[in-house]
Amino acid sequence: MSENIVIMMIGISTFLGAIGLGALIWAVRTGQFDDHSKFIDAVRNDNVEDLRDAASMSERKKAHKEKIKQERLEKEKNYRPAD
Repeated sequence: MSENIVIMMIGISTFLGAIGLGALIWAVRTGQFDDHSKFIDAVRNDNVEDLRDAASMSERKKAHKEKIKQERLEKEKNYRPAD
């Protein structure tokens, strides 16, 4: 490949990257990614049953992580290198 083509490709990709970065900064500054009603709607639509389900799911995740940790400890405890 010619050196001129490589230089041109680097210049074009840098230019397109700068346009993308400028678009991202503009979107963040103008509030395009803000969703003010998301949290209000979530609280408004939650009920006691949903909160209990979320709490039980969290407890099950913790129990599962603990179980995996115990299994790893057992494997390490019973590990014997090959002769």
